[in-house]
Amino acid sequence: MPKPPNPSKTKKKPKSKSQAQFSIKFFIIAIIAFLIVIFGVFWSSLFKNYPVQNKKQLLVISSGDTYSGFIDRLAEENKVNFPILLKLYQKFMIHDTMKAGVYEVTQGMSVRQVLEMLSNAENAQMNRILVIEGTTFKQLIDNLKKDSNVTKTILDLPQDQLLKELDIPYSHPEGLFAPDTYFFAKGETDKKILTDLYHRQMKSLDEAWANKAANLPYKNKYEALIMASIIEKETSLDRELEQVSGVFVRRLKIGMRLQTDPTVIYGMGDRYTGNITRNDLRTPTAYNTYTINGLPPTPIALPSKKAIEAAMHPDDSKNIYFVATGNGGHKFSASLAEHNRAVQDYLSVLRSKKNQGE
Repeated sequence: MPKPPNPSKTKKKPKSKSQAQFSIKFFIIAIIAFLIVIFGVFWSSLFKNYPVQNKKQLLVISSGDTYSGFIDRLAEENKVNFPILLKLYQKFMIHDTMKAGVYEVTQGMSVRQVLEMLSNAENAQMNRILVIEGTTFKQLIDNLKKDSNVTKTILDLPQDQLLKELDIPYSHPEGLFAPDTYFFAKGETDKKILTDLYHRQMKSLDEAWANKAANLPYKNKYEALIMASIIEKETSLDRELEQVSGVFVRRLKIGMRLQTDPTVIYGMGDRYTGNITRNDLRTPTAYNTYTINGLPPTPIALPSKKAIEAAMHPDDSKNIYFVATGNGGHKFSASLAEHNRAVQDYLSVLRSKKNQGE
């Protein structure tokens, strides 16, 4: 018969002092390792240097931008680590929204510092001014008047006095100022801004004129600027700029009227309410290219550098007509018969869209 187990032999032995000390040391080491990892994560995320090219970089925050979208964009560009940690930091530590403005980020600033800077518009160092190609001088002036960061000194002057203040040797301001996005110091004067935009436009015009194609029908570079403004208003597609230029250049060469609606609209001024009628096309103005020969007397908008280049380099096709397709872009034609078919196709597309309720 087997003997019952001896309780003294089955009883679990207590841990030795050395084993207990080992467990405590292991626990402490694990805690330290964990803290090191956490510190490393924080350091590589919040305290990592914000990526800056050169010593300084302008950071543009537009109206409506959010911290979440900004952080996601940085993560997609591999500029930050652990974006979720940045979002948590912003949620619990930055108790405000991102403010629109142009901020100066200097080399050595951490991601955390940049995030905190963007919550206070007072930190914005620069003012962004957007001059859209194809807008008019009047629209540019109106936008400058509305900008609280611009110091107004000449905006309310009559056009002739304004041009004199800017030392501009032209009698009409249209087309003379370069469209683009510019950054100025907050509080910059309207005179400084307009002077800068003028010099940039003249530089683009001079460079394009110096490298223009041969046998262009322009008497001077100002006429080329007028053409560029018409091209700018006729198409928003870069690939069509030289084609549109080619049509109008060939028309000038053969003595054919330009017959372009944007010039009619410009000549109507405040009478234009969104539509032009056949009567408008027949009503003479200095800008109505359905009733005048050649170019209008001044540009009709602020043309981009691309449009200026296109005016100097028209395509070499034989097209002298174009009409919208109804689906984006234009159909270019060399003969009236081909153009008339394109017009019918365009009208057909409009009818189809109308029937579909588009």
